[in-house]
Amino acid sequence: MTRKPRTDAEHNRRHLVAVARAAFAADGLDLPVHEIARRAGLGVATVYRHFPSRQDLVGAVLTEQVTACRAQMRAALDDPDPWHALRGTIHRFADHQVRHRGLNPALLGSHPAGASIAGQRRAQARRFEQLVERARSAGGVRPELSIEDVRIGLAAIASLRAGSPESTAAAVRRLADLLVAGMAAPAREAAPDQSLTSSATHSTWWVMGYWSKARRSSSR
Repeated sequence: MTRKPRTDAEHNRRHLVAVARAAFAADGLDLPVHEIARRAGLGVATVYRHFPSRQDLVGAVLTEQVTACRAQMRAALDDPDPWHALRGTIHRFADHQVRHRGLNPALLGSHPAGASIAGQRRAQARRFEQLVERARSAGGVRPELSIEDVRIGLAAIASLRAGSPESTAAAVRRLADLLVAGMAAPAREAAPDQSLTSSATHSTWWVMGYWSKARRSSSR
């Protein structure tokens, strides 16, 4: 007699997290609980039965996202091709900025809700450093490329706001292409991604030159 109620409760909890994830991603982490309940087709009391506070619901969504990101990073570090792993990670990061824009402030640490995952965020940053170092050691990226250069590029992707959601998505993905092309070791320049035009590739060298100049200036 208890199996069905427990199954229903588990289903409702998963459903709430899925709806909350989509709602927060689209409209931000300050969306009211009653709006989450409405979109889930459940009563507010049901939401609070599973998540006693709004922070608990936000935490469940962020934990889910962190778990997925950690799994992706583990897979990248296990990839036998370090350049392929780094390139794929950057493109996934860009795609995440487009699809989960309302969650990004917490995941990147600029929203108070992100305090609960600060430790995981630091661990993920260390894993990303390993990813860059693997690619550099394997000759997949330019030897002068530093982790700080890559971070500047990721920060530019995360902060890009081009206007409409459609134009922003296109700009974010284009910027990710430029970053990847600018990072690639000279040996890989002979076979650039087909998605990059010659003018885009030219722009890449300007961007990478700007980052290198900025890094030299900041080190003085």
